[in-house]
Amino acid sequence: MVVLTLSHSQEQMVGQYLKHLVTQLICILSLHVHSQSYLTTEAQSGDGISVLLNRYDLSAYPCNVDTFLKINDLNRTSHLMLSKEYKLPIILFNYNDTSIRTTIGINDYDLAIYIQQFNENAQEKGLRKADFRKDKILWVPLHVWNCGFENIEPIKSDSAKSKTKDVSTKNTINTKEEKEEEGSILRTETFPIFGDKYEKTPIVSEKLKGQVYYLISGHGGPDPGAIGKKDGHLLCEDEYAYDVTLRFARKLLQQSATVYVITRDKDGIRDEEFLENDKDETVWFNQSIPLNQVRRLRQRSSKINQLYAKHKKQGATIQRVVEIHIDSRYESQKVDIFFYYYPGGMVGKELAQEMYRTIKSEYEEHQSNRGYRGVVKGRNLHTLRESKPPAVYIELGNITNEFDQKRLLIVNNRQAIANWLTQGIISKNGK
Repeated sequence: MVVLTLSHSQEQMVGQYLKHLVTQLICILSLHVHSQSYLTTEAQSGDGISVLLNRYDLSAYPCNVDTFLKINDLNRTSHLMLSKEYKLPIILFNYNDTSIRTTIGINDYDLAIYIQQFNENAQEKGLRKADFRKDKILWVPLHVWNCGFENIEPIKSDSAKSKTKDVSTKNTINTKEEKEEEGSILRTETFPIFGDKYEKTPIVSEKLKGQVYYLISGHGGPDPGAIGKKDGHLLCEDEYAYDVTLRFARKLLQQSATVYVITRDKDGIRDEEFLENDKDETVWFNQSIPLNQVRRLRQRSSKINQLYAKHKKQGATIQRVVEIHIDSRYESQKVDIFFYYYPGGMVGKELAQEMYRTIKSEYEEHQSNRGYRGVVKGRNLHTLRESKPPAVYIELGNITNEFDQKRLLIVNNRQAIANWLTQGIISKNGK
């Protein structure tokens, strides 16, 4: 790892360069925006700069204040004049009747949802006269670019959960399912387990409604699983398996499935390349993980079987287990995703085969020259044998192998795997 130390003058140059980039971005965006460019509003009695910006949910971001001062030729001590029209750091786009994503040229799922909520909240507060899908004018607060979206808090609304015709994907690789579902959000639900950035989860279909999925990420607690090394960092299997599992869980929830994340952590979904290691994982519900491997395995299968009995009594007809590992037996060579089922278990076998076919198809579409060498096999593993719901055991590779590391360290690849596994589930069990 190389650390660069900048002088004060160099820092100033970098700062000026970044400001220049932002200015360029705004200019580029202006090519696509409404002729008015910035939203304007009249100052009301008692308005100061903070009061006015707060009315439009803009005051929490310093960049909005800076932009407001600049575009209105004001300074921080300036007073607003009653009934005078001021430009707001909100850019107006001509909505294209397709999606927010294609309207403003982004590929970020959460960003599109945020902009949608921003517009709907403005309408609820009476700031907008009409829905952007009706008047064809989309409001985009400038802070989504200028401040960095990772620092933006969700819009709080007292209204019922929104329904919209705008869904985009936050990943560079879209699944067929995402493309089909673009344009429909049934509701938005909150799941804190995914972390602050991802807890707001849009539900886009009911294709898996009434179905129950138990997801196990391998190892955890006192057992980190396989450990690889790269650039001075330890790569623990349990951390990367858990991140993929969380992403997988979120995708299943978006299809209205009931999902249990059996192995649990406090980390949430993480977009970093190197995931920090810890030993604070628990098992549903808040049970410490034993050191003994046999006890660990029995703890998880026992909990799943208890939940299975409860949901079966409630009428659930489709319940499945999926366990994810990254410690393939093929340590010395790059491997593709392996799927295992319990020998003689036809339901688990058929699900594994469908997930395999989906993964293979996606690899062939996105990396046509690569080739795919994953397999589907029967194995007498504890989870496959002892879990009452049909189960599939998945090896994503081996975290100690440098080629598998390259695949799993890239966040878009971890998300793509989750997307494709979900598509396999939908292909087999979707309504």
